[in-house]
Amino acid sequence: MMHIRPIRESDDSSLAPIIRSNLAAFGLAIPGTAAFDPETDHLSVFYGASSRRAYFVVEDDDDGRVLGGAGIAEMDGDDSTAELQKLYLDDAAKGHGLGYRLIGRITTFALAVGYRRLYLETHHALEAANHIYRRSGFILMDGPLPGSVHGGAMDRFYIRALHDAAGSATEPAAGPEGNEKRHEEGRWGRESHEAKA
Repeated sequence: MMHIRPIRESDDSSLAPIIRSNLAAFGLAIPGTAAFDPETDHLSVFYGASSRRAYFVVEDDDDGRVLGGAGIAEMDGDDSTAELQKLYLDDAAKGHGLGYRLIGRITTFALAVGYRRLYLETHHALEAANHIYRRSGFILMDGPLPGSVHGGAMDRFYIRALHDAAGSATEPAAGPEGNEKRHEEGRWGRESHEAKA
C-alpha cells in the first residue's frame, strides 16, 4: 500500500532523481523543464516558503520509500489561480491511480487556501500525464496562461475551474461533458490530437 502526505526535508534527495529520470525517459531532460530547475533539489524549501504552497509525496507503507509527488504554488499577479507543478511518480508507483489521488489532494488544498483555478504546463510526449489531466477535468488551452513563467520547453497548457464544498463551480463546470462543450465553443483552447493513453 501507499499513502500521500506533506513533504519533509528528508524527501528532497529522493524526489529529485524521480523527476529527472521521468523527464530523461522522454528526452525532456533539457533547459526549461524541472530537470534544470534549481528548486528540484530543494522542493521542501520552496514549497514550505508560503502558506499558499504545498507539495505532497507518495510513500510506500512497507519500506517508507518516497515514490513521487506533486506540488502547487501561486501564480504571479493572480491570487485566484495556482499552478499544479512537478507531478512525477517512480515506475513502481505508476498504474495505481496515484496521479488522480495527488490531483485530488492538491485540489483540496487549493480550495482551502482560496484558489479558484488550477493551471499546469506539460509536454505532448507525456501521454499518460495528459490523459490523467484530461480525465481530471483540465481543459487544453491554445497557449500558456498570460503572466505564467513559461520556460519554452513545454507545449501543452491546461486549466481547470475548482468547485466549492457545495459542488458549485467557480467557473463553468469542467467534467468530461464540459470538456467537450468547451472545446466546441473554443473558450479555453483547441482539441487535443493526442492518442489516449
